[in-house]
Amino acid sequence: MAESIDEEMPEEALPLQQDLTCPVCQGIFRDPVLLPCSHSFCRDCLQRSLDFNKKCPLCRVEFERGQDISNRALSDACETFLKHSTFRPNTKRPSEDTCNLHYKPLELYCEKDEEPVCVDCVSLHSTHRLFSLKDGAPMCKRELNFKVQIFEKKVELYKKTTLKLSNAVEYIKYQAGQAEKQIKVEFKRLHEALVTEEALRLKALAAEEEEKIAAIQELITSTNNNVTALNELIETIKNEMDNDDLPLLRNFQNLKRKAQWTNTDPALSYNSLLDMGKHVGALSFKIWKNMQAHVKYNPVVLNPNTASPWLSLNADLTAVKESSERLTVPDNPERFDPCVFVLGAEGYNSGKHRWDVVVGDNPKWIVGVCKSTVARKKKFTLSTNRGVWSIGLSKGEYTASTPERTVLQVEQRPERIRVKLNIDKGEVSFWDGGTAKHLVTFTHKFEDTMYPILGPGLNATPMTMAPGKIAVHTS
Repeated sequence: MAESIDEEMPEEALPLQQDLTCPVCQGIFRDPVLLPCSHSFCRDCLQRSLDFNKKCPLCRVEFERGQDISNRALSDACETFLKHSTFRPNTKRPSEDTCNLHYKPLELYCEKDEEPVCVDCVSLHSTHRLFSLKDGAPMCKRELNFKVQIFEKKVELYKKTTLKLSNAVEYIKYQAGQAEKQIKVEFKRLHEALVTEEALRLKALAAEEEEKIAAIQELITSTNNNVTALNELIETIKNEMDNDDLPLLRNFQNLKRKAQWTNTDPALSYNSLLDMGKHVGALSFKIWKNMQAHVKYNPVVLNPNTASPWLSLNADLTAVKESSERLTVPDNPERFDPCVFVLGAEGYNSGKHRWDVVVGDNPKWIVGVCKSTVARKKKFTLSTNRGVWSIGLSKGEYTASTPERTVLQVEQRPERIRVKLNIDKGEVSFWDGGTAKHLVTFTHKFEDTMYPILGPGLNATPMTMAPGKIAVHTS
């Protein structure tokens, strides 16, 4: 900081003093620096000025930090002047109401820099509008009051958002309860099917066990009868052998005829034992294969978090219809509102995919695919330009969602619409799922993730995602 001369100087020294005075602090230069615009300032004064902007305090020409250089000639002149002059350092310290640069009262307000200044700062703000503190304070209060109003509105908005978030928490709990209920229902059904399968297999095992044991028991009985008959024959022969020679010889031929045994020797037959391969071989696979009758596969299931509040989905997310009243659901970003649509739960960005939608006799519906970025919170016309490739029925007319609304010629009213999506080939085609008749094909380079989209219209008849076929392949 420069030092100021408080005592009166000789009249002839005043011009020199003015030349050696810093225009900012109004004191003799101390460690002066020179700017590219040729103006000089105390190094500390310039540093304070840089806190506001990077312009020369006098001519307001911009400069970069580091372009200022030490003005050694001016510094030497100031030191010489101070040595031969009577002075005392300025020991005043700025207060809160005093300018940090000039130590004078802050009496003005700069509208551009939005700060109070002293009268000596006027040269630093020559192009700015300056007001008295009395006039400047209301201006600042008006602006702050406007900010307060904005913040108060935000407080109200945040309170409403907090309520919505609390409702979302309750809805998540409701979803968890519904999911838990559905999981238990499905596992109970499958468990009952497994118990039934187990009972049938145990019954078949017991039946074969009983059959095989009965066959062997019959063979044991037959063998025991043969043993008895053989023992009787042996006793008869032994008794005859004890006779005299002549009676034995006379009866030999008859005795020889009696000593014949034509019965088959007892032995286990083929397949006498249990067929273990039939009962326990690859048992889990056989059970799984038989469980196909109890398992339903859907290529597409619906995402309830995207469904319009006017749509109601069934428990396993395979059917959608109009709700009799607007449902209380969170206003999450992915939900359609006000448009009455719902998306599939899975998106596709490669490969081939196919699914059928049962539209039945609904008088109005939309079936197709759309980009993940399709609009959710505003009404829009379905079109390929909007990222939707679909066909629909409305007022008895079938149309494709081209920008010009292409009318489709349909001879027989389809009750099932088949959608074939080939991402790699860039095609999505629509077919009559009952007659396999082609309706229309769109071509496009699909670079976004594509989702099935349904619009059942406002009618009570549900649209249903048809189950797919299950095939077991082994190798």
